Amino acid sequence: MIVCLHGFMDTWHTWDLVRPYLGDILTPALPGHLGGRPLQGDFDFAGDIERAMDAAGLETAHLVGNSLGGYLALVLATRGRARSVVALAPAGDGDHAQTLAMQERGVLLSEITTRPLPPDVIAYLTAGVRACDAAPLIANAREHGWPLDPSRVGCPVRIVWGTEDRLLPYPRSAEYYRRSLHADWVELEGVGHAPQLDVPLETAQLILGFM
Repeated sequence: MIVCLHGFMDTWHTWDLVRPYLGDILTPALPGHLGGRPLQGDFDFAGDIERAMDAAGLETAHLVGNSLGGYLALVLATRGRARSVVALAPAGDGDHAQTLAMQERGVLLSEITTRPLPPDVIAYLTAGVRACDAAPLIANAREHGWPLDPSRVGCPVRIVWGTEDRLLPYPRSAEYYRRSLHADWVELEGVGHAPQLDVPLETAQLILGFM
């Protein structure tokens, strides 16, 4: 089973374009986001995902995540819940002040993708931004950072990053993971922050080819 995790201010619909290629996938909604539980002072998002996996009868799974979702996939790997991880431009680069500042003033579609998107995709991206309870999430990230012990990631990891990522600019934002994590690296020329939206078929092939 593949579990796909969306990013900050995004929704589980971000996987709609790759779903036809991946088949049956679990796409939980993160707390404080469209379709997720309201925030109530608990920011253990990885714990929420674990409970969703438990409810689906999954002790482990192949985890895929974009941005915040990529970071959470790696956190779950340190908890022994991942058979493999494919992280698409994962957040948590150790220097997140610039990223948080960008998110506080709002995320533009031009910072997420480089390709024209179908109207329904634009609609759910817009709905996700509007529904996200962003302020407490940003405040929590500022206070606690991105706690992750890369040495405890015990499964195979593939990092995929678009060279035209404007939200987590490549290659600067990737340096933390290059230094601290043993992983297979894939660079996507001309692709933005969300490869699953820019190049869904190629993204699905990168996921399936690593499982």
